[in-house]
Amino acid sequence: MMPTLSQTKEVFRRAEAVCFDVDSTVIKEEGIDELAKFCGVGDAVTEMTRTAMCGSVTFKTALTERLSIIRCSREQVNKLITDHPPQLTPGIRELVDRLHQRNIKVFLISGGFRCIVEHVATQLDIPLHHVYANRLKFYFNGEYAGFDESQPTAETGGKGKVISMLKEQYGFKSVVMIGDGATDLEACPPASAFIGFGGNVIRQQIKEKSSWYVTSFGELLKELEMI
Repeated sequence: MMPTLSQTKEVFRRAEAVCFDVDSTVIKEEGIDELAKFCGVGDAVTEMTRTAMCGSVTFKTALTERLSIIRCSREQVNKLITDHPPQLTPGIRELVDRLHQRNIKVFLISGGFRCIVEHVATQLDIPLHHVYANRLKFYFNGEYAGFDESQPTAETGGKGKVISMLKEQYGFKSVVMIGDGATDLEACPPASAFIGFGGNVIRQQIKEKSSWYVTSFGELLKELEMI
């Protein structure tokens, strides 16, 4: 049974930890699509991302297929981050600051790439050991060599696995997951509550399945002010 709006808000206000998805949530774009565009294969990959977001293929399959088209080198990834750094979604910096002030732990859990997500974490003062994301692999000459398939975030259901691990490791009783896609929604449970985010892109099936769906981080900040 879906929790009520007021129940979800209550869990958010009392959360010990808040986990954010990154692509299209904390940042405005989808990192993998930006990487594809940068490597000249944007259209093919954007279409596959849309399919993956709706949960119609397994996450690992979608990731493998997209990366085998992109085949980015280490140099291309570094250049992307320098030339087109990820754009933070308005309000995220203020929200993360407020959560930190209240001593709530903040984590980034992403199906995207660690090298990009770490850059985002640094901008938001989130410790790098609070980042869970996929690792790209390169040969010694810098050519693409695949990705680390052992990371939980490379699997369907991976975000839930990370949250279970965090609950065990830190003893958290209440953890909230915030995100825009199917992999975020399915992380609840084990997350105590899920908040759907539509500030960058609205995915209808996520909106319908969220007891609390917001289109700006200001709505979450306002909720924290009520305490």
